Amino acid sequence: MKLLVTGGAGYIGSVVVQRLLAEGHTVEVLDNLSTGHADSLLEGARWHQTELLKVGEILDSSFDGVIHLAARSLVGESVSHPERYWHGNIVATLALLDAMRSAGVRRLVFSSTAAVYGEPAGSSIAESDPTMPTNPYGASKLAIDHMLTAEAHAHGLAAISLRYFNVAGASGTLRERHDPETHLIPNLLKVAAGEKESASIFGTDYPTEDGTAVRDYIHVLDLAEAHLRALAAAEPSTHEIYNLGTGTGTSVRQVIEAVRAVTGAAVPAVEEPRRAGDPAVLVASGARALERLGWAPTRQVHEMVADAWSALGHEVKTPNSGVTA
Repeated sequence: MKLLVTGGAGYIGSVVVQRLLAEGHTVEVLDNLSTGHADSLLEGARWHQTELLKVGEILDSSFDGVIHLAARSLVGESVSHPERYWHGNIVATLALLDAMRSAGVRRLVFSSTAAVYGEPAGSSIAESDPTMPTNPYGASKLAIDHMLTAEAHAHGLAAISLRYFNVAGASGTLRERHDPETHLIPNLLKVAAGEKESASIFGTDYPTEDGTAVRDYIHVLDLAEAHLRALAAAEPSTHEIYNLGTGTGTSVRQVIEAVRAVTGAAVPAVEEPRRAGDPAVLVASGARALERLGWAPTRQVHEMVADAWSALGHEVKTPNSGVTA
């Protein structure tokens, strides 16, 4: 297939492009490099450095589908500057849908987020759970899901949305390079590498096994595989939604232990009070994705940490940490 990947120079996007090229697809990438990296653009993919609003200048009837990952994704920024998320996510995606409709491109996989569920009451989130986003970032992604449902019903779009929480790991040299970096594993690796003095554990009195918050982690390679499976499974006039998760999750302390095992570093951790609004457990059920896409995560947290550490040019100290969650 000939495919357009929006945001294909970003962390997840570059790995998706890597997998598509390995499968023999023709790939073009649209990325304005606002958060992506030029050195993540892979040989074999054609690159368009432009805004998503100009996607109509690229799409034509020769394309078979689009994988849409381009987005603003900082929760804090979305609260202080919500207009950036209305324009950058919602308005830009409307431009994409208009361009796809005009060009007759009728297959789309959308990188959504489990943030659309807000702070769920249950410990494992299913697609049928209420969507109550608590910030403009999650709200903008939910609005796009509604757009896709309407587009599928009105104009025959074959669309699938993938909702997930924390992505980690690396594929070769393709790794997380966010600025600012807000994710736990890359920040812990900065401590292990001596770039930071210590890590922070926000809350040790949660009703979990070790008192720290539990989150769902998916290896970026598993996530890329889900995008490819969704691309093949999309049906005309249908918008399907799939949560991607382990169903169990990993605690902050477990992640820290995995980092210590992989790096051989002490990784000092300072216990601090809970952050306001942080739930004890955020885990997504992957049962529906397993049943309908045949997808399930295959890589554990230790492998995510090991791949990320190796991508930074460091030696992995232990082949397996024993962390299986």
